[in-house]
Amino acid sequence: MGRVGLGVAVGCAVVTCAIAAALVRRRARSWLRWGREVAVVEGFEEGCATPVGRLRQVVDAMAVEMYAGLASDGGSKLKMLLTFVETLPDGDEDGIYYALDLGATTCQVLRIQLGGRGSKIINHKVEQHQIPQELASSTSEELFDFISLTLKEFVEREENGIDQVTDERKELGFTFSFPIRQLSISSGVLIKWTKGFAIEDVVGKDVSRCLEEAMSRNGLNMRVGALVNDTVGTLALGHYYDKDTVAAVIIGTGTNACYVERSDALIKSQGLLTNSGGMVVNMEWGNFWSAHLPKTSYDIALDDESPNRNEQGFEKMISGMYLGEIVRRVLHRIAEESDIFGESAYHLSVPFILRTPLMAAMHEDDSPNLREVGRILEEQFQMPGISLKARMLVVRVCDIVTRRAARLTAAGIIGILKKIGRDGISGVASGRAKGKPKRSVVAIERGLYTNYSIFREYMNEAITDILGEEIAQNVVLRVAEDGSGIGAALLIATYSSKR
Repeated sequence: MGRVGLGVAVGCAVVTCAIAAALVRRRARSWLRWGREVAVVEGFEEGCATPVGRLRQVVDAMAVEMYAGLASDGGSKLKMLLTFVETLPDGDEDGIYYALDLGATTCQVLRIQLGGRGSKIINHKVEQHQIPQELASSTSEELFDFISLTLKEFVEREENGIDQVTDERKELGFTFSFPIRQLSISSGVLIKWTKGFAIEDVVGKDVSRCLEEAMSRNGLNMRVGALVNDTVGTLALGHYYDKDTVAAVIIGTGTNACYVERSDALIKSQGLLTNSGGMVVNMEWGNFWSAHLPKTSYDIALDDESPNRNEQGFEKMISGMYLGEIVRRVLHRIAEESDIFGESAYHLSVPFILRTPLMAAMHEDDSPNLREVGRILEEQFQMPGISLKARMLVVRVCDIVTRRAARLTAAGIIGILKKIGRDGISGVASGRAKGKPKRSVVAIERGLYTNYSIFREYMNEAITDILGEEIAQNVVLRVAEDGSGIGAALLIATYSSKR
């Protein structure tokens, strides 16, 4: 080989080596970026960890906070509000009853027909009406006139147009899911509005009286016989079908729980006598907090930017309002660390753009190429052509957030059972001696449990992890569909039969 040929060969070798080196460097940078993405997810997963030991600490903390909340007002993050519901439906009720359920954006009216023992609910009719947005900041009269007219039209249709102004005054179950100070089974004063409502002339007033005055103005001969929140209604429906039902949990956009407590445990209300020896307590458990809860930097940032900072800490970790937002924050952090989501990743910076139902749909995508994940990323975030590897990372983040939420919810439920001596572990608790574990049914309503199968599976798994397989068999989670409204009607039936 001549000098020219040798020079060409050497030159080619140098170019080849340079190209190879460039490829190696590019691949190394790619792996380095991928390593950063994985590190973000792994760090988040570690911060969200819920090993059994930690869950049992949450169980104990929940029970302790319940004791403190029952001892004095302000003694706990849990309000532990008395509901004055002493007797729950048991299936013997009969007759026709009406209920009204006022929510954040809808007003639900319903009618149930009960057949007494053995017949259960013979028939029920439900109508849902949107509340005009302007009413949320109107006046007391305008809001309650709208509600009462909606109810009147429903009643007249159901009663075939018969004039309702008769000597017999019907009783109504009223589900009002805003913070109230309950005065009796049928009355309560609004403490403050939430969920976007801002009608100042209702605050401090008895909401039952406001509704009754509106019904009177509009020619509807009814009175509020039971004023309840949605968890109490759910508990009532659960107990109607199964007398072992001792608690209820709402786990949807928001979250709350209630349960049946012994009268002698209501320390802050000493002297309050009940006929049954017990009363339903509304925990307002969304505000629960404990140092044992696995809080991450993403949770801290979410809370700092929320309008109710340092409040509703438990709710912000487990409810549907926030799960999608936590996932979005983690994905946004990953996008800041790499280009895995492409140039359109700036859409991930928009708060609450990822709703929990979409998060759940991505999480439950079982197609081989995660087609649904790709579709949602493209349609919701304008992020087309996301790689399979990136889609898998998205699903992993969804799984971490969902698993933590479901397992903490389970720990909260076991905390309630521990407080009333039904966890099968406590020994002497709440005046009950340790013995064979009692069957305990917890009524559950709203979409996170009923519509999100992975969330439901993780909850059930955690209950077994905490209690052990043998004891966990005595804890039954049962869906109480439409419990908030139907339960209010059932309570009217229960109390009407006892008057």
